[in-house]
Amino acid sequence: MRTFLAITSLLAYFTSAVYATALTYKLDAHEKACFFSTVEHKGTKVAFYFAVQSGGSFDVDYSVVGPTEKVILDGTKERQGDFVFTANDVGEYRFCFNNEMSTFAEKMVDFEIAVENENRAQLPSKQGSSPEQTTVLEESIIKLSAQLSTISRNQKYFRTRENRNFSTVRSTERRIFNFSLMEGALMVTMAGLQVFIVRFFFQGARKGYV
Repeated sequence: MRTFLAITSLLAYFTSAVYATALTYKLDAHEKACFFSTVEHKGTKVAFYFAVQSGGSFDVDYSVVGPTEKVILDGTKERQGDFVFTANDVGEYRFCFNNEMSTFAEKMVDFEIAVENENRAQLPSKQGSSPEQTTVLEESIIKLSAQLSTISRNQKYFRTRENRNFSTVRSTERRIFNFSLMEGALMVTMAGLQVFIVRFFFQGARKGYV
């Protein structure tokens, strides 16, 4: 029973020690959007993930700027990114997406910002248990947390692939429809031109007989 309480308390600690923001944002053409996250303690780990779900070539410019206006991360025309960095300064961090290079294409960006502390919780010790047992239990919970994080990232990856494939299929259907309209209009135009040419020949033949 105490082991269960220890596991529960450690899981509750990990839940409370991580502050995450997951959003999906529609980035218009020529738009630059920034999102902010505050770090209260120096040395805090910050995880930043993003993926372009649809729009254009599935790419976007991004940047991460610290409280001292120091650029921590940046990139151009990236489809997705997954980063973890240590916040060396306390204050507000700025996470920006830039779609100014697109003339008319909107981008749907899925991103997540997680601020987590490195401190570990002190497990309630069981009477008569050794520190080694507590360490083994703690390491098991940490491994379990890492595996859950891996599963979550795989889910994000497959979701991104699904959204991109759906966007590609929808774009292909639209192109096929437009091509069909153009082909139909071309066929009607050719038929009308043939009728005009045939009538012109017959009218010319009648004038020759007259």
